[in-house]
Amino acid sequence: MEESFAEAFMRIWSGGGTLMYPLAILALFIYFTGFELYFHFGKGNYLKVKYEMLVDWIKNPSKAQGEIAKVLHYCYKDAESVSDLQNRFAEVRSAHIPRIDRRIRFLSILISVSPLMGLLGTVMGMLATFDGLTKNVGRTIDLIAGGISEALITTQTGLMIAIPGYVLVYLVIRRRNLLDQMITRMESLSMQEMEQQMEGGSAHG
Repeated sequence: MEESFAEAFMRIWSGGGTLMYPLAILALFIYFTGFELYFHFGKGNYLKVKYEMLVDWIKNPSKAQGEIAKVLHYCYKDAESVSDLQNRFAEVRSAHIPRIDRRIRFLSILISVSPLMGLLGTVMGMLATFDGLTKNVGRTIDLIAGGISEALITTQTGLMIAIPGYVLVYLVIRRRNLLDQMITRMESLSMQEMEQQMEGGSAHG
């Protein structure tokens, strides 16, 4: 009779020893934090607006939508000079980017811990094997097999948590950089537009 997936999972889980529980909790933290960060960028329209539309919104802020409309309203309100505008965009950047960077660092630390925790399971499994060998003479093969199984399963689990986690961090950092580029682009276009308006006003004056 073939072993079902649930039976195979439970066999592997029990074979990994007590360290499988902290590894499971760590995996939940990693992927909850990672996916929450990844989908955080989808809440606004920062990464969805095409360049041509953004240029039109900068020239006509009343047409802007979503988070970009809020940013433009905040940056343009009572801004009398290019310097004022630059300071407002610096505030917008500081409100978004450092907070995201802190969460990315936290996520990276969690991911780095998972293979180390798997390695700890390896050490614990080998120590259990050697300890069992000194106390039990008749069941040598079973003890060696059980200890090595525990050692390898925890190491494998730690790597299986970490490798996709690093891919997730890469995707989050990529979106973070796109957000930073979008804010920089908005700042540059807004400053150019204000300079043109100020030059036009001076010319007419």
